[in-house]
Amino acid sequence: MPKDSHTVWPGGPYPLGATWDGEGVNFALFSEHAEAVTLCLFDDRGRREIDAIPMKWQTDQVWHCYLPDVRPGQLYGYRVDGPYDPANGHRFNPNKLLIDPYAKDIHGNVRWNDALFGYTIGHADGDLHRDSRNSAPGIPKSRVVDPTFPWGDDKPLGTPWHETIIYELHVKGFTYLNEKVPRQYRGTYAGLATDPVIEHLQQLGVTAVELMPVHSFINDRHLAEQGLNNYWGYNTIGYFAPHGEYSASGNIAEFKTMVKRLHSNGIEVILDVVYNHTAEGNHLGPTLSFRGIDNSAYYRLTANDKRYCMDYTGCGNTLNTMHPRVLQLIMDSLRYWVQEMHVDGFRFDLAVSLARDSHNVNQLSAFLNMVHQDPVLSQVKLIAEPWDLGEGGFQVGNFPVGWTEWNSRYRDTFRAYWKGEGGLIGELGYRLTGSSDLYSSNGRKPYASINFITCHDGFTLHDLTSFNDKHNLANGEDNRDGESNNLSWNCGAEGPTTNLHIVRRREQQKRNLLASLLLSQGVPMLAAGDEMGRTQQGNNNAYCQDNDISWVHWDLDKQDEELIAFVRRVIRIRKNNPVFRRRHFFQGRRIKGGNVKDILWLSPSGDEMTDKEWSHSYARSLGLLLHGNAIEEQDSRGRPIRGDTFLLMLNAHHQEIGFCLPKQIGIARWAVELDTSFPTGDRDDGRYFHSGETYPLKARSTVLIRLMRSRKSNAAEAPSSTSRQ
Repeated sequence: MPKDSHTVWPGGPYPLGATWDGEGVNFALFSEHAEAVTLCLFDDRGRREIDAIPMKWQTDQVWHCYLPDVRPGQLYGYRVDGPYDPANGHRFNPNKLLIDPYAKDIHGNVRWNDALFGYTIGHADGDLHRDSRNSAPGIPKSRVVDPTFPWGDDKPLGTPWHETIIYELHVKGFTYLNEKVPRQYRGTYAGLATDPVIEHLQQLGVTAVELMPVHSFINDRHLAEQGLNNYWGYNTIGYFAPHGEYSASGNIAEFKTMVKRLHSNGIEVILDVVYNHTAEGNHLGPTLSFRGIDNSAYYRLTANDKRYCMDYTGCGNTLNTMHPRVLQLIMDSLRYWVQEMHVDGFRFDLAVSLARDSHNVNQLSAFLNMVHQDPVLSQVKLIAEPWDLGEGGFQVGNFPVGWTEWNSRYRDTFRAYWKGEGGLIGELGYRLTGSSDLYSSNGRKPYASINFITCHDGFTLHDLTSFNDKHNLANGEDNRDGESNNLSWNCGAEGPTTNLHIVRRREQQKRNLLASLLLSQGVPMLAAGDEMGRTQQGNNNAYCQDNDISWVHWDLDKQDEELIAFVRRVIRIRKNNPVFRRRHFFQGRRIKGGNVKDILWLSPSGDEMTDKEWSHSYARSLGLLLHGNAIEEQDSRGRPIRGDTFLLMLNAHHQEIGFCLPKQIGIARWAVELDTSFPTGDRDDGRYFHSGETYPLKARSTVLIRLMRSRKSNAAEAPSSTSRQ
């Protein structure tokens, strides 16, 4: 029983959460239907409850009090009483200790036992019978924080979207096996801030890291009982607290230090956030926080029986964004991470569920409107995963201005194309040039498309070229989980092989996929480790594999080093040539005073593609001429942007194709910038090629050639040699 006694003042209803003001701590908790709220204080280890303070004051459905003798570091939780009436959506149970939804730090992990459930497990009435056991011993404790931090001159980098290159990574898995990182920092925020990691990111040329969920999350009971772990982290319980297991120091300042260090090295920080559901699952899930504070306010419930949760997410519940206090929670959380933690943007998991009103997806939903008008959030990077599991949930291309989207049509098109499927040339053209068919109608630009070939969910790049089928037995679900249609090709053998012909083919396929990604209009996103041949051994749903299957391995062989060199090479090409990162869609029109278009699609004959050729089911090769003098954009000082002219040639056919270099721009000499039939993309013969000459476009290869300019003028240089000087 609690023994200590604290001085208690009324305090105020704002801000929500536990707020240290330099003299004491204000506690404020929203609950619309509660009848009583108790603030429980714990000792430094979170094991002994030292005081239980009835919160006597309530203002606008916010329960509050102020403790003048409490300091940062104090551990606490809430007990909330009210009706236990599941049929009407109410699941109050004062026997259950609850995590503060606004906790800035969360101490400890869930220790699973039946007392964590608000109902009596195994009772004849199922979840209709309230459980009387105390859950406090198994519940993580909220912790009061001091938010001060020496940010110095740190500020948002503001990297323009068209210059952004995203690198998706897992905080733990990225550094856990990196022997260049000090052992005590591996797998932590501090590890991401070390020199070896930053050097790798800088040498690659990426401009932003997208961190898989770092909001405090829990491990599901069924996974824990199988010896598995919720590795990906899409199981949030605290929307303001950095996940504690990723902290080497146990202090939230470590996260801030990581952000500051990345910023000082030119790298933005984007968070993958999960506001669509929480870790409490469906009506049979545990009572950890929101369910016990006010189930009917925080969750969408079925209209005809409020005992059950609406599930648009496949995770058991869906946050109720139609409730103003839930919207406030999300908005307050987002602003906190921007203003207090200095992050640069967000990727919203299953973002469509946030845009639903009563049921339908609505571009004018309260959530989207609030973000659009918010003076803080409207200025950061916003990325939607534009689907959920509900009816009408696939919304690629339908988010409003100000939002970018993970473009799954890009992923699927390029996977299928390089696999060798036919009839894709027309679709490929749209994806290469920024997906104007998806994003131009409502005023968005090419950078609305976040292009990716792989991400955390699915095969790695290496596995995409090494497996036809998923191999998920390690997940304990008899290989039933995970996507079955991966659009993958094992290049001739399933899994690891010593056949050098197959190995070389796989490496070339990786280079093709990476070159396509990095030379397309839009914003490229790389999955961490793809640049060095990371494998998950054919597992395409490694969400529960906190082990060797998921972690990035840094013991690199020659092929890995060559692939890293290739990625660096292509990123340099992208960064150095504005024609690959346009801010506006191509118009297909002729340049003023000339007869060359800003973009020209070519068949292997060197002629412009005809309407009939676009529809050929057998076509697997095409060329894309990008004219550097037709960008028709200006830099920040109003000066016209000019660049080199390039011809990009792709051949997914299993045989070599002779590609005639175009004559449309006159007699010219071309330098080979990239050829994926070579291990690092660099031709080893140093040849130049000329207009009208046939380029030997190898089977399953990508080639990029640059128009050489005359030393005397901007005209194309006349042919003079067949080798580089």
